[in-house]
Parts: sequence; structure tokens; C-alpha cells
Amino acid sequence: MPIKHPNLKLTRLTDALPAWAGEVAPEYLHEICLQVRDGGGRLVALWGSDSRPRGCETLPTESADCGSSRVAPPPAPEGCAPPSRGRGFMLHVALMNESGLVCLHVVLLNEHPVYPDLSLIFPAANRMQRATYDMLGIYAHEGHDHRKWVRHGAWHSGSFPLRKDFDAAASRTDEADAYPFVQVEGQGVHEVPVGPVHAGIIEPGHFRFSIIGERVLRLDERLGYVHKGIEKRFESMSLQQGAKLVGRVSGDSTVAYAWAYAMAAESIAKVTPPSRALWLRALLLERERVANHLGDLGYLGNDVAFSFGFAQFWILKEQVLRNNAVLFGHRYLMDKIVPGGVTVNLPAEGKRIIEQECEMLKRQVAILRGIYDEHAGMQDRFIGTGLVTPKLAAQLGLCGLAGRASAQAWDARVQFACAPYDKLDVQMATYRNGDVAARVIVRFGELFESLRLQLAILSNLVHEEDKPALIEKLPANGFGIGIVEGWRGEVMVAIHTDAQGALTRVHPHDPSWQNWPLLEHAVIDNIVPDFPLINKSFNLSYSGQDL
Repeated sequence: MPIKHPNLKLTRLTDALPAWAGEVAPEYLHEICLQVRDGGGRLVALWGSDSRPRGCETLPTESADCGSSRVAPPPAPEGCAPPSRGRGFMLHVALMNESGLVCLHVVLLNEHPVYPDLSLIFPAANRMQRATYDMLGIYAHEGHDHRKWVRHGAWHSGSFPLRKDFDAAASRTDEADAYPFVQVEGQGVHEVPVGPVHAGIIEPGHFRFSIIGERVLRLDERLGYVHKGIEKRFESMSLQQGAKLVGRVSGDSTVAYAWAYAMAAESIAKVTPPSRALWLRALLLERERVANHLGDLGYLGNDVAFSFGFAQFWILKEQVLRNNAVLFGHRYLMDKIVPGGVTVNLPAEGKRIIEQECEMLKRQVAILRGIYDEHAGMQDRFIGTGLVTPKLAAQLGLCGLAGRASAQAWDARVQFACAPYDKLDVQMATYRNGDVAARVIVRFGELFESLRLQLAILSNLVHEEDKPALIEKLPANGFGIGIVEGWRGEVMVAIHTDAQGALTRVHPHDPSWQNWPLLEHAVIDNIVPDFPLINKSFNLSYSGQDL
């Protein structure tokens, strides 16, 4: 077992990856989380759910919302059933260590849904806890930061959209939205607000810089400006409809999200997809990785005024996207992975096209990497900029590509290789300098590895199989979890079903939740003009955490 505690009994969730789940009382949560952290593990995700029995949905809400501090809600009405499995509010905490993934289900009191603050153990929990409160009213007791995170005045402070009794029409509000940004004081210090609306076609995010001269003393971020109600929307969808929605949580990671969703559903249904479907999923995932790395390497050249690099990498990315459209019917590969299998096939001619593409990309990218490495102006801007030390990365939970550039050797394709990655021997690209240059080096390494993996996958696509039977309905009162190493990092999707087998709670989790706070540290002591470069070297998702 990955975690041993006398008050925790774990059950294996799926054979697709080492994942367990177990119910635990709130008073043991701190102790278990400390055990995981001290053993080198980390927090993957934190979310809540509302499983109260009918008749107990209408509870008193918060008595105050004072910007930087909140007061927990008063007791519930008499007559509500005591908490038990599948009833009441629950907190869900997904933890990962070298043995695998563990999801803790923490049963909370209906009348006072509080739990111990986890942000002192796992700093990445802070924003997840704030979002969980905004959406469900589940309160992190004794937490130090209770500023609202998701609620930008869209609904009044006494409403929680993911509660089952939420009334959207009655909850609309015109409340003023005064967010208490952290202020830095001192002689010569001033603030530079950037956003939330930016130049270019990107999603909104507000960056409040405290600077002296051009040197950044502190950055305070605020995201969540276009909250889309994705998690609420899942509640009224069928399983297959949900597969379409999950692929649009963050469009540049549609394959990773769709596969994680399918993995979670298949674990509940105890279904193993056909071998060919799994090989095709891996092929699509590596193509998604290649396309994004090509685009970002171009953008990194553009951010240091090297327009040649931008143009060349985007020519290559465009070719990959066009081949996607020809071979799979969509440039960004949406709706190709569904619970039970895939909706596409790859004929022999398609194999030949991908093989030629991989050989072309290996030649062209090798030339461009040589140009980037030898360009003195680029290296001057890259080296030492946006530094995240391995120690800080480990402390704050930096993950994915950015984490591997700061010596955090975590890659779900390696440590917890689901089929068919258990047959591919993925070579993890890592570096330890933790600056923009390191993140560029890791991108190149992952890009070449993905080209190698595509060729290996194609060599295994030799047997035609019958079309898989897609899953239309899940068993009742089920819980499943899927985790896939997307190009940014690990994408996780958790699915809860109700007594009729319908989707009652779906939580998609993007690695950007963990990594956005690290950007605030990476920019410290750099100059303001380097922020676009540092930001692009991470290239985090706004949409992925703005559900």
C-alpha cells in the first residue's frame, strides 16, 4: 500500500495505473498529508462534492465575506442526517508518492463543513482550497488566505454553485468586486497592473507587479475571469456528452483530458479498452505534445525578438496540425478519445505520412536547436532568467515540464506507465538549472523523445481489431480517477456517479494549478520586460483552472 495509517483503509481503483482511494476522518488528514510530504510525495488535486440527502440541501451560508477573511457558516437546520459514505459534503484530496496515487475522501459535517488547512503542508493547496470554498462553501479551518478566487462578483457571496440546491437565477449579483492584492511598501516602490485583458488572443488574467525601477519585487496573480461553469455543466450531461466537454477544458490539452476522463470512466465500469485503441491514444497524445512544443519554441524565439525562430517553428507546427486534420479529422484532435476506446483509425497510408513527418521534424528541429544554442543574444536572455531552484520547486510542488527543468523527475509515463507506455520505455527529459534556458532544453528533449515514441507506436499498430463497444452508462455510486502526462504535466480527471449511475460530480484538474504560483517566484528580481519570456517558458493554462 502507498500509505499506511491505522485509520485509513485503501481500495484499489483500477488496473490501468497504481491508484487507490479510502475514506478518512478530518482529524487524521494532517497526519496523513505530512507522512506523504515527508516521504517525498506531493499534492495532485483537491476538490469537494455535495452528496447531501434530499431535504437537507438548504443550509445557512456564510455570515460574512470580508475580502481577505471569511467566517465559516453557522449550524444547519435540525433533521439533517449525520454524515456517512455518499452523504453530506466531502473533501477529496489526491496525493502522489513513489508508489502511486491515493485519493482521500474526507467526510465533513453537514452543518459545519470545515477541514484542516493543508496549505502549510502543500502550498499548492491554497488556491484549490479557496476555489473549493467559492464553489461549495467547504471551509479550510485556520487557513491564512481566504480571499475569493473564483467568484468575481458573478454570484452573491452566500451562494455556492456546486451545491445541488444552487439557483443560478436567484444568485446573480451586482456586488462590487474589490480584490485585496498584496501590497509592497517602501521608498521608490510602485505598482504596475497588467491585464486582465491582454494583447493577442489569450484568456484574461491580472498580474499586479510591485517594482522598484524595472526590478520586480513581487508579483500577485488573479485568474478566473471567465468562469465557464464546466463542473456544473457535467451534472446534466451523459457520459459521452461529458467526453466532448472535458476535451474543451483546455483546448491545447484535449487529448490528455479526454484520455484521463476515459480512464476514470473505464475504472468505474471495469472495462479495458482494446489494445489498438490504447496504442492510438498514445499516438494522439505524443502528437499533441509535439505540436505544443513546436509552437512554444517558436514563441520563445519571438519573445527575444528572434522572428526567424518563430516563423520556422510555426511552419513545422502547421504541418503537424494539417496532417492531424487529414489523418484524424481535427487539427487539435478533439473528440477522438471516448470512454471505451477511440473514434478514429489509422490506415497504412497514414502510418507512412507520420513516419515521413517524424523524419522531417528530426532533421529540421536539430538544425533549429543548433541555431538556438549558438545564438548569443538568445542565450543571454535565456540563461539565469526566471529561475526556480530545485529546492523551491520541490517545496511548492512544481510539476510537469517546468518541474523537470528544475530537477523534479516526475513523469506519469515513466513512474506510473499505463498501457501502452509500459511497453515503450519512455526516456524522461530533465535538467536542474531551473531557468528559461533549462525549460527550453527540456522542451527540445521531450520533442525528440515524442518523435521516437511515435515511430515505436506505429510499429505496434499491426493488428486490426473490432470496433470497441463504447461505454454509455456507468454503475451506480461509483468513483474513478484517471491521470495522464500531458505536455504541461499530469492531467487528472475524477468522476463520481450517483445512485442512478449518472454523472454527479466531475473534477478535471490541470497542472497549471500547481505551477501558476511558481511563476510569481520565478519573476522576482528579474526586470519587467522579461516577464513575457518567463511566462511563455512555463506557458500555463488560464482555461485549465478557470472551470
